[in-house]
Amino acid sequence: MNDAEVLARIADLGLELPPPPQAVAAYVPVVVSGSMAFVAGQIPMVDGELQHPGVVGVDVSVEEAAGAAARCALQALAALRAELGSFQRVRRIVHVSVFVAAAEGFTQHPTVANGASELLVSVLGDDGRHARAAVGVPSLPLGACVEVTMTVEVVPA
Repeated sequence: MNDAEVLARIADLGLELPPPPQAVAAYVPVVVSGSMAFVAGQIPMVDGELQHPGVVGVDVSVEEAAGAAARCALQALAALRAELGSFQRVRRIVHVSVFVAAAEGFTQHPTVANGASELLVSVLGDDGRHARAAVGVPSLPLGACVEVTMTVEVVPA
């Protein structure tokens, strides 16, 4: 899929591709190895502000968390485009991991993760369909309610 098509689909959703996220610790946002790209964990940030901090099922609703997961996926796409130069090299999203800061007894992890999955399919079509893990954890960096990582098949440079 070419860059203009992906950006148009993002705009059709009423969204804008954010600036690529910068690493805030000892890692890089994306590593490309052969035909695979690994996107580091993204937490939902808008203009430097964490969106929906807290624990899902206590401080954050399932709907808010799903929206936050979609934001994380959008940021992951921004990181990927920054590393690759465009979306032209993206073949498909292979795997997505969604970590949910969840209250004890919370069981709606898949619903939260759908926020990321549905955004990727809306933007990339069938190339956005992926295998996935949705995992509950007691806490995430900076108090985020969700964190999303992606593994992507790319056309080697």
